[in-house]
Amino acid sequence: MIELVIACSIGILIGTATGMIPGIHVNTAGAILFASSSLLLTQLSPEFLCVLMVSMSIAHALIEFVPSMLLGVPQEGTATSILPGHRMVLQGRSKEVIRIVSVGGFGAILVTIMMLPIFAIALPILHDITKPYTWMILIIASVYLTYSLTANFRDFLWSMLLFILSGILGWIIFQSPIPSGVTLMCTFSGLFGISTILFSLNDSSIIPHQNPFYELDIDYSKFKSIFAGGITGAILGFLPGFGPAQGTVIAQAVSGADDNDDDDTVNFLLATSGLNISDCLFSLIAIYIIGNPRSGIAVYMSYLISEMSINHLIIFIFASLLAVSVSLVFSLKLGDSFSRLMGRVNYRKLSIGVILLQIVILYVFVFYYKAPIGYMTLALITSTAMGMLPHYIGIGKSHLMGVLIIPAIVIYLQMFV
Repeated sequence: MIELVIACSIGILIGTATGMIPGIHVNTAGAILFASSSLLLTQLSPEFLCVLMVSMSIAHALIEFVPSMLLGVPQEGTATSILPGHRMVLQGRSKEVIRIVSVGGFGAILVTIMMLPIFAIALPILHDITKPYTWMILIIASVYLTYSLTANFRDFLWSMLLFILSGILGWIIFQSPIPSGVTLMCTFSGLFGISTILFSLNDSSIIPHQNPFYELDIDYSKFKSIFAGGITGAILGFLPGFGPAQGTVIAQAVSGADDNDDDDTVNFLLATSGLNISDCLFSLIAIYIIGNPRSGIAVYMSYLISEMSINHLIIFIFASLLAVSVSLVFSLKLGDSFSRLMGRVNYRKLSIGVILLQIVILYVFVFYYKAPIGYMTLALITSTAMGMLPHYIGIGKSHLMGVLIIPAIVIYLQMFV
């Protein structure tokens, strides 16, 4: 038992480090561990490595919100949260936004673990029934959300146009032989990271004094958003073709939150942070319930432990609880430290520095994977230009998640129709 606690502690530290470094995905650390497993297994048990990977992925999923919220550097699970989070930072509410995403993630894991017996019975059946209709579910959910979150017909048309255009961009990007990790980093940096920061520079934004006081009362609407995030994350862990991008569509619909309405910003962030971390947990649990790993870390774990038992499941759940509890403290401490530093720096210089950092990290991966520089540069410019449009039109940026949703629709349409 002591060795598993040690494994969990090491995993939390690694996940915290990968979460705080923009552009580094937890699967990268998982791939390094798995590549070294033949050597590590001479000294360590498969359970040790799996607990390490579980705690690492949970810690990363929670900690990655800190640089995303405060610096505007996107990952797949945090991309749609950047605009409302960035808006709150510019209002001096950085401490509040860190607490919102931390509580959302922590609460969602509690919700999903408590409802695990129900999910274990219902979701395998749901998985088999819905698999041929994934494309239809995505279309209906996307159109419904677009319609419900737009104020008028003009905004609806613009939202649908950007949804389709971003989907076309995503389809073109994914058809290239370039590794998906590089293309996703490039596209997300342009659509959600660089474009958001450029707009705030154009708007002559400054970082105001960050309010040291914050208030987060968990009322019915906030609990509903946390619950929506937990439920949606669990569903994502089983439905084929669904990830945090598609889950945002469902979570917004369930919680009734809107990323473009200041009154609903808190609920939106609670739901999206919750689904991201809940999805992380359930993608691992899916190995036991439906025998199908649903993430890179889950794939590595399935190779390390060929037959997952109920004892393994219990161990992983407790490791997740420990990891999310410790990571909650780390997230608050790191977020508070960053918020104090942000009030002392020049916003324009900080923003330019973050943009340059994103570009440097992107091209490091471009060179590492030997991707064509000209093609990636064109993709970055195109996605950045497209990411600027919602700011000037006055609609939410979540509609740009068509970059992942439409390719998923096309793929499952080809498979089952």
